[in-house]
Amino acid sequence: MEQQSEPTVFLVDDDPAMLRMLAKVTESLGLAASPYRSAEEFLAAYRPIGPACLVLDVRMPGMSGLELQRQLAAAGGALPVIFITAHADVRMAVEAMQQGAVAFLEKPFGVQELCDKIQAALRLAQDHWLRRQQRRRAREQLALLTPAESRVLHLLVGGLTNPMIAKELGLSVRTVEVHRGRIVKKLKRKSRIDLLRLVEQAAS
Repeated sequence: MEQQSEPTVFLVDDDPAMLRMLAKVTESLGLAASPYRSAEEFLAAYRPIGPACLVLDVRMPGMSGLELQRQLAAAGGALPVIFITAHADVRMAVEAMQQGAVAFLEKPFGVQELCDKIQAALRLAQDHWLRRQQRRRAREQLALLTPAESRVLHLLVGGLTNPMIAKELGLSVRTVEVHRGRIVKKLKRKSRIDLLRLVEQAAS
């Protein structure tokens, strides 16, 4: 089971002085800073163990910031990215934002502006993390059902009554009632609305 950690701000920049400044700003907000000198170093160490965001330089030796963003997106990551760069252009900024970047800051940028963007990114990360945890728990609960119970549940949340479910599945009404009782006991949810909410969380 995943354990939630305190929010983390990952920092990736090949400039040691910039990396130290970013870490200092992050820690001034009472947040954990995790600095890396390259995209490759970050990828080798990164594990999604809690809400986090990424402050990322665009141009670095080896893998660029945009390439790292694409890799994270392809892997299904929901890590909010704040880009920083001394060499901005419109095409680069558009691509970054289209890929879901939270912000695109040009060096030199204001400390308060960076703080605001980090806090906004972490609010987004908290929402993503909560939904991810809810989805995982919902799927774990639904995995407790037998195939027959899962079929009954699918029809139940679709609004069918016990007699209608029995007819649809070729079962007796009594058998449907038994399945429904087991569903309620395993999932600890009685109402159709609560069951529907659980199914929706698992699919989100």
